[in-house]
Amino acid sequence: MNDRKQSEAVFVIFGSTGDLAKRKLFPSLYNLYLKGSLTEKFAVIGLGRREWDDEKLKTVVREAITEAGQQMDREEQIDSFLAHFSYLSFDVTNKHSYEELKEEMESKEERFHLSGNRVFYMAMAPEFFGQIAQSIHSHGLKETNGWTRLVIEKPFGTDLQTAKVLNNEIREAFAEDEIYRIDHYLGKEMVQNIQVIRFANAMFAPLWNNRHISNIQVTSSEKLGVEGRGGYYEKSGALRDMVQNHILQMVSLLAMDVPLQLTTDEIRSEKIKVLRALRLIDQQNVNDTVVRAQYDEGTINRTEVPGYIQEENVDPNSNTETYVAAKLMIDNHVWAGVPFYIRTGKRMAVKSTKVVVEFKEMPLNLYAKEHKATGPNLLIIHIQPDEGITIVLNGKKIGSADTTPVHLEYRHDSEDRINTPEAYERLLYDCIMGDATNFAHWDEVSLSWSLVDAISNAWKETDQKPLTYKAGTMGPKEADKLLAIDGHSWWPVEHM
Repeated sequence: MNDRKQSEAVFVIFGSTGDLAKRKLFPSLYNLYLKGSLTEKFAVIGLGRREWDDEKLKTVVREAITEAGQQMDREEQIDSFLAHFSYLSFDVTNKHSYEELKEEMESKEERFHLSGNRVFYMAMAPEFFGQIAQSIHSHGLKETNGWTRLVIEKPFGTDLQTAKVLNNEIREAFAEDEIYRIDHYLGKEMVQNIQVIRFANAMFAPLWNNRHISNIQVTSSEKLGVEGRGGYYEKSGALRDMVQNHILQMVSLLAMDVPLQLTTDEIRSEKIKVLRALRLIDQQNVNDTVVRAQYDEGTINRTEVPGYIQEENVDPNSNTETYVAAKLMIDNHVWAGVPFYIRTGKRMAVKSTKVVVEFKEMPLNLYAKEHKATGPNLLIIHIQPDEGITIVLNGKKIGSADTTPVHLEYRHDSEDRINTPEAYERLLYDCIMGDATNFAHWDEVSLSWSLVDAISNAWKETDQKPLTYKAGTMGPKEADKLLAIDGHSWWPVEHM
């Protein structure tokens, strides 16, 4: 299909009065419009419980564009963009709301000469996802000459069982190839670059296996705490909030085998094979392979901050983890024996998402034998807040026979970063183009929940309270022991 024809669509945003729509969706749609990825043939229908009207929504969208720093004296373009927006006060349980929505979509398709393509975006409470999907189908909102797609935000369920129920409800209304389960990490520039680094470089592709790699470390740390979201976090915790989706998605990209082609189905197939090969974690080995902890009082940016159990809407006896570290093993011929160490947490020393690939040292290193300072070669993939790659080699110190680590770095310069599509912008464009490569397939979701549920159940059975770590540190010392037993240590991402 012609790209311009493909991009002609009505975007229906459930939850358009919420924070996600304002911070991410509206600015991303505007960027696509500025770049011409959205032509004049599109419409956005915002839905919400609030008694707004078209003008109120347009005011909020204008504010969102301005706050995102995208105005830049483009008043005429912004006005043109806003002309495509309308609002409906919406009750997801009321059939008349869906009838009004159908009329509004048909009206917009006629006004903007659209071909019937429709995107339904769930930017609201997940407990309504299944009901909305079925109501879209039962009230004829999918009856169109174009395509229909359903975009779903996380969390996709709270465990495997609830995820299965939700998936069954949605699949009664939408086919799997119409469902786009969004994980914004998969839209990040350097996450997408993992495949390019691996498969397009002769210096890495043949070395990407257990013969040459010692271990791989994935760190995603935040300096922020729960920031008033204690009620949500009590039901989630770091394991469900980060490991089930973002972290395991990165692990699957790092460990997947070379796909036959760079197509959605082939890439997804290889990622699914990795998730199937993850070694089971149960009550017998959970304490040896997983560390969970809560942040205690500490100092961030020279400011005293409370511990997790002192946060608003948090049970003072809570066992919810704000930090998880784990040793994951992938039992296949490529990765047997190579640990994948993961860690994620709140109120840590730095905000950083990085991948460190540590290569095995040479079996006969003459410089090491002569007691000179040598270390392993590293590939560091910087995902956020900075983006780029660093290769660490051994080199000779100037004026000395000793060796020293040499850092070969590539970081996107400031102009590149300004022009880099924000993750949501890229994923929205992929959705309207029908490219589901960077969205999670149901098999990926179910397999990741299987691992997470196994860990959660093991924690319940052992009945041990989480460890604590001081806010402003990189986690509890037990997480260091997790690597030390294998002769490894965490690479200090705050200094890389």
